[in-house]
Amino acid sequence: MGHGGSANTTQRLSLKHPILWSTTKPYLYRVVTEVRRGQTLEDTYETPLGVRTFQFDAASGFSLNGAPLRILGVCQHHDLGALGAAVNTRAMERQLELLKAMGCNAIRTAHNPPATEFLDLCDKMGFLVMDEAFDMWQKKKNGQDYHLDFKQWHQRDLEDQIRRDRNHTSVFIWSIGNEIREQFDSTGVRLTRELTATVKRLDPTRPVTSALTEQEPAKNFISQAGVLDVLSFNYKHAEYPELPKRFPGQKFLATEIAAAYETRGHYDMPSDSLRIWPKDGKTKLTTGNPDLTASSYDNAAPYWGTTHEKAWRAIKQNPHITGAFVWSGFDYLGEPLPYPWPARSSYFGILDLAGFPKDIYYMYQSEWTDKPVLHLLPHWNWKPGQTVDVWAYYNNADEVELLLNGKSLGKRQKQAEDLHVMWRVPYAPGTLQAVSRKGGQTVLTRTIKTAGPAAKIELTADRRKLRADSKDLSFVTVRVLDAAGNLVPDAAHLVRFSVSGPGVVAGVDNGYQASMESFKADSRKAYNGMALAIIQTTAKAGQITLNASADGLTPATVTLTSN
Repeated sequence: MGHGGSANTTQRLSLKHPILWSTTKPYLYRVVTEVRRGQTLEDTYETPLGVRTFQFDAASGFSLNGAPLRILGVCQHHDLGALGAAVNTRAMERQLELLKAMGCNAIRTAHNPPATEFLDLCDKMGFLVMDEAFDMWQKKKNGQDYHLDFKQWHQRDLEDQIRRDRNHTSVFIWSIGNEIREQFDSTGVRLTRELTATVKRLDPTRPVTSALTEQEPAKNFISQAGVLDVLSFNYKHAEYPELPKRFPGQKFLATEIAAAYETRGHYDMPSDSLRIWPKDGKTKLTTGNPDLTASSYDNAAPYWGTTHEKAWRAIKQNPHITGAFVWSGFDYLGEPLPYPWPARSSYFGILDLAGFPKDIYYMYQSEWTDKPVLHLLPHWNWKPGQTVDVWAYYNNADEVELLLNGKSLGKRQKQAEDLHVMWRVPYAPGTLQAVSRKGGQTVLTRTIKTAGPAAKIELTADRRKLRADSKDLSFVTVRVLDAAGNLVPDAAHLVRFSVSGPGVVAGVDNGYQASMESFKADSRKAYNGMALAIIQTTAKAGQITLNASADGLTPATVTLTSN
């Protein structure tokens, strides 16, 4: 090969008994390519390689390596909460760890190509990825969106994305669009064929889909193009049973389900009454909460969405839907429906912007994992005589018994399609306890106590051993506790942070969607008893100590080691 020249070479490798990549055992090989001139090594390149087979089947659903698998997914925006939109690998890894622990096995990148580092993590951690290209084509959704660049750039952008991402084992399907306006006229047919052909030319191995809103064939010009391998639909769960009749022989995915609103630690009763906010596309919301909160009982949703429980139930009842992507995994910056400013981040997440699980996290964990789950809500600080709805999410058990100050309030069992059990309890201060049992044997016990006055701060770091690379992070959870160690559910103290050693406060948060405090401050008010401090390393090694203090509370410290 001469100076400055280029050449293509094709090599075939065979693996006799490959270890297969899966969502539970994401085994990766490395393919090392070396370029040599004589004996001199000029360049080297490593490509991760996972070996797996998968298929969508209209009759039997989705399978990975020949075994049936339900796609249990979430949609993820790109931002990382208090850190903003810039890529930080550890922040993305933490999000994926929390989703993995919930039982999630798939991510839809909504609605743009993800960072390469994100796909590297999904390869390593065992997530299937729907890699999505566009949120709009030629027809605009907003005045300054990608429709202005589509004509000139879409071909190049799509080719670059497929070439960049096609070696990632985690990517199992390409999406060429989300709720595209060309669904409604014949330009949708031409563009769908053109975009799908581009994908297939560069990667003939994976299916192509597009997230659609219209579930009537006559109204959907994207599905009429006849080239999508899988038909994916957003919302409208009541129509799932009709899909096989409307689109015979097709394979189906639910690309967006739920879109319910929750604010962590806030509860509106009665818990079994649904708040549709707003009630339609033309009516302004006037019935919301003055403090811009939504209930953590999973009982508030927009007219086009539904509760998490109703959406998941519909997926369970319709096996022809091969899987679902919940809107959304985490709260994200922007789109603060149903509220106007000063609400500034979304309410849709299963986890809040700080990465603290909302109660609904445990509903999914009880459904999506085999590990024993028992989650009791709400907190136990109410007004004397108030009737409180007490819920429990559970699995691996026949029943749950609830006790208040040692006195049984009865046993409950999930009936038919139930995803939780409930008691209506006249409030009395003290100890609320749930016990789950299987065959009479105790599986798990959960206890919530009435909290006294706030007394102290507790700090918990997700990781104490860090890399001194100016990028690594420790996410430190701040909890305001009473003297006995109970979380104080309405604590709103201003917590001040100081760091000694080779580290900095990279961001602070509390998960409240309408907080106007800076993400880049050295203090944060607790919200419903909790806050977050994100500590970032520098290039120096050493001990990093975070100190947290607030007026009237015993302060706390946590020490991290950076190497």
